Amino acid sequence: MAFIDYYKIMGIPRNTPQSEMRTAYMHRAKQFHPDLHPDDPKAKAKFQALGEAYAVLGDPDKRKKYDQYGEH
Repeated sequence: MAFIDYYKIMGIPRNTPQSEMRTAYMHRAKQFHPDLHPDDPKAKAKFQALGEAYAVLGDPDKRKKYDQYGEH
């Protein structure tokens, strides 16, 4: 299974404070939302990947594990 860089998907550096995760997610969600890109067949997949990234990085415990184990 390939490593997925959630920070890259969210468009943020690794040292982004936890308090800014929701803001970063909302900003990217507005960019990737499938309704804004009806002609892009990959829009739904991008939006789903963003949701997955936020589910991990938005939760302090999951983020800590992700940072600790990364691609291992």
